[in-house]
This record gives sequence, C-alpha cells and structure tokens, in this order.
Amino acid sequence: MLHDGETTLLRLGEPASPVPSPVAALLLAYIADRGNMNTATNQASRWLFPGRRAGQPARPDHLSTLLSEIGIPVAAARGAAIRQQLLELPAPVVADALGYHDKTTSRLLRENGGTWSRYAAGDHTRSPAGWAPHPLTDG
Repeated sequence: MLHDGETTLLRLGEPASPVPSPVAALLLAYIADRGNMNTATNQASRWLFPGRRAGQPARPDHLSTLLSEIGIPVAAARGAAIRQQLLELPAPVVADALGYHDKTTSRLLRENGGTWSRYAAGDHTRSPAGWAPHPLTDG
C-alpha cells in the first residue's frame, strides 16, 4: 500500500491501483492496527495481512477463518467475485488470471448470462507475420 497524503494506491500487481477515499480510510486504519505485528520479525512487514512467519503473508485458510468469524460467507463471496469478473472480462482471461480451466469460466459465464461470446485467446501483443501498419491510419 502506498499513501502520499492524498492518494492511496494498493499494489496487488503492476501497476498499483488507486483506492477510493472511503476504502482508503478503512485500509489505513487497518494498517495502523494490524494483528501479528508484535514480534520483532513482523514489525515492518510489507504485507497487508502479515503472517506468523517473518516476511510471509497470512495463509489463505487463516484469512478464510477470520472472515467467517465476522460473518462473511467466504465461498459465496468468492463465487460472486468470480462471476463479477466474468461480466467485465472474457472467460479465458479470467481463467488464466485465476488459474481456472477455461471451460469452467465459460460455464460460469453462461450461467451468469454474460455477453462475452467470442474471444481469441493468445498473445495479442505481437502482430501477425507479414502485417504492416497502414501509413494513413497508424502513426
């Protein structure tokens, strides 16, 4: 998490993502009073959810238990998050990002009524062999 006084960014990958004000305030309050910070090995932990071992994040099963204890249905929340992603991104992209099989995300997309019906998976950063930009339309 990066905070410069007015802008808050959360680094879940590259680039860091801006966090809206109400959520940023909650995250900053949480960071100021995180658990597992009493040991000398964790006092400067860079993890949002520090684990019990130095330099390691909290384990997923531990986070799941904590969420369940405060009344958040973890499995339902996870399913809802995946279905929301499928409404915003092609199923193969979600499958690749989350480590799912593309048939699983395609099935979830159909069940959810999503509109991504066609997507050419693969490396879209390279141009096809023999392709050249048109001089009048491409810079």
